[in-house]
Amino acid sequence: MEFTVKLTDAQSRVIIQKGCHTHLKDYMDFNGRVMVVSDDNIPDSLKEAVLSQFDGAILAEVPQGEKAKSFEVYGDLLANLLENGFSRKDFIIALGGGVVGDLAGFVASTYKRGCRFVSIPTSTLAQIDSSIGGKVAINMNGIKNCVGNFYHPEAVFVDTDTLKTLEKRHFYNGLVEALKAGCIRDAELFSLFKAHAEELDVNSPYLEEIITRSLLMKRDVVQQDEKEQNLRKILNFGHTIGHAIESLYNLKDYYHGECVANGMIMIEENEEIKKDLADILEKMRIPFVTDLDTDKCIEFMKNDKKASGSTIDIVKVDCIGQAYIEKTDIEEMRKYFGS
Repeated sequence: MEFTVKLTDAQSRVIIQKGCHTHLKDYMDFNGRVMVVSDDNIPDSLKEAVLSQFDGAILAEVPQGEKAKSFEVYGDLLANLLENGFSRKDFIIALGGGVVGDLAGFVASTYKRGCRFVSIPTSTLAQIDSSIGGKVAINMNGIKNCVGNFYHPEAVFVDTDTLKTLEKRHFYNGLVEALKAGCIRDAELFSLFKAHAEELDVNSPYLEEIITRSLLMKRDVVQQDEKEQNLRKILNFGHTIGHAIESLYNLKDYYHGECVANGMIMIEENEEIKKDLADILEKMRIPFVTDLDTDKCIEFMKNDKKASGSTIDIVKVDCIGQAYIEKTDIEEMRKYFGS
């Protein structure tokens, strides 16, 4: 399957096809030099499968996890590009999960004011959500994604074959973003999770449908509100509290999707939806966080991108598939922590 995300000044082709990462040139003309940015946990076989398609391609490896989204690693990648004479017409290919995509995309957006960018997401989180939409960023002072940009990849190659070596915890972590998509804008997708959450794995006959439905939902939202002025904010369901939990645990211990899952549960006020969410997340082996410092979480929220003065935009779901945005006093967020 293939579709296009059409933006004001750019567009992204999204190719969803098994095996597509092994023959990239069948889909587009790579008429320039290539740097592949990947992390040290991505299997060598995947890196070689991509690198071998390009003469003189450079591999730039970064540490696994959120620690890679730092000014130090960002600067090292820029220096690597400069030392190797890369131009604006050359390519950065992100080969990895959401962290690699965020980091490589931010580098591409700023190197010589923008060079060409392609994404090959290798985690469920990236394939379902972060690979499209153009949000690229790094972290600073423990605050996630607080230095960033909007910069869209020319192409995104979604190949579920790349998920086969993914640890189960990472696999389910990414599926949380698809569950979120069902909650906010696709009731049929939510029903799919209710019926099949327990049996979902990399070989599931429902996996490609889950990925496709999630991406098409996000495409429709992003095309209407590219820069997150209004509608796109619904994609943050569970993220306001989720990002605070991530920061509380120093962007480690719990993965992004796990924190978002906890955020969705905590902010959901419809008891029936809350119960369904809890049942689905339990079947997906998502850990529930109980030891939270409310005061610290509130402080992190005050530094959230969605905060404005003493208020913050939060996403509410009273009916599956129908999310809305509510401006809330940040101090009032304490009630969702039981405070």
